[in-house]
Amino acid sequence: MKLLVLGREAYAYTGGKPFDPALPCVVFIHGALHDHSVFALQTRYLAHHGHAVLAVDLPGHGRSAGPALDSVEALADWLVALLDAAGVTRAALVGHSMGSLVALEAAARLGERATHLALVATAYPMKVSPALLETSLKDPHKAMRMVNSFSISTMAAKPSAPGPGTWLHGGNLALMQQLQARHARQHAGANLFHIDFSICDRYAAGLEAARRIRCPALLLLGAQDQMTPPAATKELAAALRARVQTLRAGHSLMTENPDGVLNALKGFLSSPGIPS
Repeated sequence: MKLLVLGREAYAYTGGKPFDPALPCVVFIHGALHDHSVFALQTRYLAHHGHAVLAVDLPGHGRSAGPALDSVEALADWLVALLDAAGVTRAALVGHSMGSLVALEAAARLGERATHLALVATAYPMKVSPALLETSLKDPHKAMRMVNSFSISTMAAKPSAPGPGTWLHGGNLALMQQLQARHARQHAGANLFHIDFSICDRYAAGLEAARRIRCPALLLLGAQDQMTPPAATKELAAALRARVQTLRAGHSLMTENPDGVLNALKGFLSSPGIPS
């Protein structure tokens, strides 16, 4: 589905069903150098089981017009504007990695409009190694390979989504390379990798945002996650009064343990949220 958000075209995947804002809405926000496709199984299931789904492409990613925005706060404002453009009054937010910070900040802005908040592979602060940021400027493709090796703890998914024998490392690297090249072509060589990872590194308002949130919160973490290790979530979990669930996976939970993520979200979204 295409929308006009803050004067630019934005894209949100609706899970293979027409979007109906009268249904309980779930918004999915991808991480750095990703797009809506990383939530393929979870979005399709929920869209076919009674939910309205919006899996967004953030500005400058996937099918949404750029340029990319340069802060979590700007992305949160954009997300609120997208919900307004789609006619969504209340929604559950699900964010992965960088997208979890955007979901956190947006939920604080939305107040009672946010019914549930699920943060997948999150941490706060989400500091990025100076060596990785420097490599992202000098040799972004090397930096992508570094992130790929840190993010995925297995070679292939079990027989489920995205499909038996799918090479997770190759698929993730190809997605990052495609998004990096497209953004550079369209925006005078701008380095999307560096923009996204710098956003994560700079965000400093997470605990303040968490203390303003009143909806139920879930932290869904990967036991083998090297990018956002579970130990880095204690302050955030306490500020959110969140339930914490750990799955056998690395940073790329949605592809490494797709059924585990889906089942966790199904249970969480069926729990009482902020009443309408």
